[in-house]
Amino acid sequence: MKKTYKNFFYKTLILAIVLTVSSCKKFVELGAPPTQVLFEDAFKTDAAAQSVVMGLYSFSSAATNGLITNLTFYSGVSSDELQYNASDILIQEFANNAITNNNGNANNIWALTYQLVKNANNAISGLNASTTLTPSVKNQLLGEAKFMRAFAYFHLVNLYGDVPLPLKDDYSAFENAVLPRTSIANVYAQIVKDLTDAQGLLPTAYVGTFRGRVNKYAATALLARVYLYQKDYANAEAQATQVIGSAVYTLPAPEAAFINTSNEIIWQIGNISGVSVPGAAYVTLATVIPTYTLADATYQSFENTTDLRRANWTVPKTIGGKTYYGISKYKIGTGNGNEYNVALRFAEQYLIRAEARAQQNNLSGAKTDIDMVRTRAGLGGVSATLDQGQMLAAIEQERKVELFGEWGHRWFDLKRTNRANTVIGALKPTWKTTSVLFPVPQAQILVNPSLTQNPGYQN
Repeated sequence: MKKTYKNFFYKTLILAIVLTVSSCKKFVELGAPPTQVLFEDAFKTDAAAQSVVMGLYSFSSAATNGLITNLTFYSGVSSDELQYNASDILIQEFANNAITNNNGNANNIWALTYQLVKNANNAISGLNASTTLTPSVKNQLLGEAKFMRAFAYFHLVNLYGDVPLPLKDDYSAFENAVLPRTSIANVYAQIVKDLTDAQGLLPTAYVGTFRGRVNKYAATALLARVYLYQKDYANAEAQATQVIGSAVYTLPAPEAAFINTSNEIIWQIGNISGVSVPGAAYVTLATVIPTYTLADATYQSFENTTDLRRANWTVPKTIGGKTYYGISKYKIGTGNGNEYNVALRFAEQYLIRAEARAQQNNLSGAKTDIDMVRTRAGLGGVSATLDQGQMLAAIEQERKVELFGEWGHRWFDLKRTNRANTVIGALKPTWKTTSVLFPVPQAQILVNPSLTQNPGYQN
């Protein structure tokens, strides 16, 4: 068994190193990692261990690239946020909220996210066992690996509900392969533990350049979101306050928010070309219909034409007599540019704290936070006379027009606030109450007899 594990780990490590060299050299300085490392040596030196962990970030890897695509586009069309303009039947199933349990794209979401979990588990196991790494380097890498595992599980639990929770490395691969589903509460408990651990392990300063590796505040920002989703509003406020009070981040003008040097960015996934995955899908020539555009109703929901987000983050284009609302948060779709894939940004922290404060009936504090985001957008503040329900509705609207086209925020917001049936059900005749969860891929159920299917889908 040990020899088999070593061979598997050897292959995985070689791939991680190749991907690191090809995809991260432009934004993270690691020196020259070795090209071949045996399992026994993988976590003996700082350089080799860094190569393993950098593989978790690699933009060119199937897992990272696939996650950006799946979590942004497929979640977006599942809600009232994005409009799908092509003819792929598998993607259309997401747009219709009628996903079959053998949908290949749905299977990729599950498989690629668990690939990230697996790689993070391997790294955590190897780092914990190592006695030869520089302590500060070991802590940094362990914090990064725990953050990435939490990031993966956050999306899994919000897409599928109860999910298997493997935490061991591939030496226990058989045990991992037959795990049953773990409750949402227990998955969230592990996410909180990983992010809390990461906070204690990661430095406040960024390692490398362009904020391409997570720091303490990235872990804190994600933890604030996790607490908000759990309705733990006091802790959501406290975590967001740490990020906001750090004096590390600001809110630049909307047109500069997604440039890779933006001071709004808390964490971004880098690449060589400087062209983001969303940019490649959203940005097209004036005569070419983008694959994904902003849904008409979402575009019309902007408060008024003076909203700088509408002016800078959308591009109406009329083709064949029909108007499409292109998304231009990223400005570059081809060639080479200065944009990476923004995963966490500062504006969300104000919106998290605003909602957490409103839920605790601190309406003046909520107004202060939502007005920070609105001021950046060129809008006036919300009324000081809003009651709690009105303030929460205003925050939901602000999240809608601030976070569109990014990592499925709108889809998750409608589900966590129990608004999906009301909002999406009114728009899509194929909507069912059970559509709030994606189906567990049938292929996974066939190989793991302990898995069960989500309600509303046939086994």
